[in-house]
Amino acid sequence: MDLPVLPLVEVLNPEIHEWQRVSVTGEFDEQRQILLRNRYSEGKYGFEVLTAFKSKSQLEFWVDRGWVQAGATATEQPKLPPTPVGTVTIVGRLRLDTSLPQGNFFAIPSGHKGGLISEANAQSSNQASGIDSRFYLDLLKGNRPELIPDVQAQVPELTDGPHFAYALQWLIFAGLIVYGRFLIRREVLTREEF
Repeated sequence: MDLPVLPLVEVLNPEIHEWQRVSVTGEFDEQRQILLRNRYSEGKYGFEVLTAFKSKSQLEFWVDRGWVQAGATATEQPKLPPTPVGTVTIVGRLRLDTSLPQGNFFAIPSGHKGGLISEANAQSSNQASGIDSRFYLDLLKGNRPELIPDVQAQVPELTDGPHFAYALQWLIFAGLIVYGRFLIRREVLTREEF
């Protein structure tokens, strides 16, 4: 993540460059947007806005333009940030498509037509239209002020975590299962003696 910004055209294998910042020039396609459900920011429910992007080299992929708060009701369209018009240069964090949730339960079209995406995967529904489903970008900044998301996609927190306590918890559960089996077996043997 701390490596210098790399032009996207130099990325031949996205798997090797996941989390690296890349730059690319092209245009957003406002007609192709997806809202990812179940995203939270500061305790508020909302969506991640994914917008199709076509680079000057004709590569098409998704750009996560950040988080937006959900509408007042489940049927109300959230207020989306305006999609930048014209050619822009953006810097984003390269992410693999496997980090997106799978299934149409998680993704809905942002258009006013409503309804869920019919395919099982938000990316596969757009493969026929030329969108590269191997990766997407978390938008970080751009050459225009409106490109900076109000709430950027969050980087997962990397910590040592409470792994010891978690492992100990499962060892105790396993011990309880063994002890329970012992008690059951003892009860069966006691009944057989009578």
